Amino acid sequence: MKQITNTILMIRPINFRMNEQTAVNNYFMEEMELKNQTINKNAQDEFDTFVNTLRGKGVHVIVIDDTNEYDTPDSIFPNNWISFHESGNVVIYPMFAENRRNERREDILDVLEENGFKIKDIVDYTSAEEQDVFLEGTGSILMDRVNQKVYCALSDRAHEELIIEFCEDFDCFPVIFTANQTVEGQRLPIYHTNVMMALGEDFAIICLDSIDDKKERKNVIEHLKKDGKELIRISEAQMHQFAGNMLEVLGSDDKRFLVMSSAAYNSLDSGQLAQIEKRCEIIHSPLDTIETCGGGSARCMMAEVFLPKA
Repeated sequence: MKQITNTILMIRPINFRMNEQTAVNNYFMEEMELKNQTINKNAQDEFDTFVNTLRGKGVHVIVIDDTNEYDTPDSIFPNNWISFHESGNVVIYPMFAENRRNERREDILDVLEENGFKIKDIVDYTSAEEQDVFLEGTGSILMDRVNQKVYCALSDRAHEELIIEFCEDFDCFPVIFTANQTVEGQRLPIYHTNVMMALGEDFAIICLDSIDDKKERKNVIEHLKKDGKELIRISEAQMHQFAGNMLEVLGSDDKRFLVMSSAAYNSLDSGQLAQIEKRCEIIHSPLDTIETCGGGSARCMMAEVFLPKA
């Protein structure tokens, strides 16, 4: 099993804006004093620059344009509704926000097949939406594919029974915990695991301060260390600059890169950068509009493709 891939699927937005349906429990989102048309144009520019930066390092990026069929302001974050696995399985996930359910598109599978990938089976958990039970893809679940573990912070978008069902279906061990952030003086659940934690081949970037329960924190640390991951700790302030929302990928000649936004990069100190750079080169790109209005960053924009080649 591979932990990282050189193929990424990304969706270019056409109606990006702040999504009022996700803002209810995504405390990373902020209003911008701009017209939606300007916000969308800025997001497209950031998206295009980001894609070009990745391609410049030899990362294979499959870009698909969003459609006007539905109102899908968050379509730029495909990793929440779909994941692609080495087994040839494609997983479709149940989404918290109703307007995000319209992001799911079968034609994306056709594009992957046209790109030479083989799809064996589709595992569909979306019926859980009828029970108001959700699990938002690799936003909610961080997969250690090599050691067959799933790290997941519980929230309105990650329900324990569905995490366990996923782990049974994919023969993984669940490492479940709660991660919080301070919002107006209260500790509230972080909406997605992948904003407080990123898993590389041999390291983990993690905001341990967000795991308030000492037993849970100790359990997460033990699992990561047992599997040979070096822990690179980030603060809650750095997490708010999306320093947990990173993804390790492969570029030309199988060179390892850690992808992040410029805000995340600029929040890191020299010691943290040195820890990362002894393992892989850093790619960063400015994603200010996407981060402010979307409440997500570089990792959320990339759906990794692990499917076998036909």
